[in-house]
Amino acid sequence: MLGPGEWTARERAHQRRVRPWTGPYADRRSRGEKHPVLDFLFQYYSFRPAHLERWQPGPGVVLGGDEARRFLARPGYVEAGGGVLLDPAAFTGKKAQTARYFLALLEKTASRAPRLSCFGLHEWAMVYRQDPGQVRHNQLPLRLGSAGTDEVVESLEVRCGHYDAFRFFTAPARPRNALQPTRATQPELEQPGCLHANMDLYKACYKLDPFVPAELIADCFELAVRIRELDMCASPYDLSAFGHRPVRIETPAGRAEYARRQAEFARQAAPLRDRLIAQCDYLLSLRL
Repeated sequence: MLGPGEWTARERAHQRRVRPWTGPYADRRSRGEKHPVLDFLFQYYSFRPAHLERWQPGPGVVLGGDEARRFLARPGYVEAGGGVLLDPAAFTGKKAQTARYFLALLEKTASRAPRLSCFGLHEWAMVYRQDPGQVRHNQLPLRLGSAGTDEVVESLEVRCGHYDAFRFFTAPARPRNALQPTRATQPELEQPGCLHANMDLYKACYKLDPFVPAELIADCFELAVRIRELDMCASPYDLSAFGHRPVRIETPAGRAEYARRQAEFARQAAPLRDRLIAQCDYLLSLRL
């Protein structure tokens, strides 16, 4: 049971936390501007900014006070226990299926040691031997030009095991990858050193919305923002116009920096993954 003073304070704190990202994104959209780093968090990931700003306590928490009645306008909330809470019956079979999928994926990922030898080459493989007009972020120059970018891909072993990165590789880049991941093999290949696997903790949160506390969603979103910055700084693009220093993975020093930061993100993601595993376990217990 949360009294009105407690839960409204948490609601305000959550909104203050995420609006430094949601507000500028809305402003950019109104002006027709693109941001090659941060727009990813709102376009590749399908959780609307308004939903990210929306606070919820997750299941098993009763919100007290008259103001809590406004939650009744949201799907799945009911009056009970002297306040308002998420109805356990709203955790449908479809949501349970989603929770089982992520529970298995997260547990298998957590069981493995981080691999730190990919060096962010997935972004390079997405533009390998591609016509300049087809490059995903063609508003940005390539730091080494098209030929220089291709040379990097050809000089290093590409070791991407994350399907949702691999599926964007150009056709000539796919055979160069040491692994050939598919959606079916994702649980067997996902590993905790992968930047995208750690960004996807955010996806697991919002796919289970509203049955994940807003604070956990925000924790995973904030980690995804920091990871995305490294992801793009290590890419072939020149982001100096956006104030980002490149991580030059084409050099030994750049690869060492990338692996160091990759390991730190794996360390930061581990407790968030554990919290999501515990949340999925709890949610599935509602179906017993």
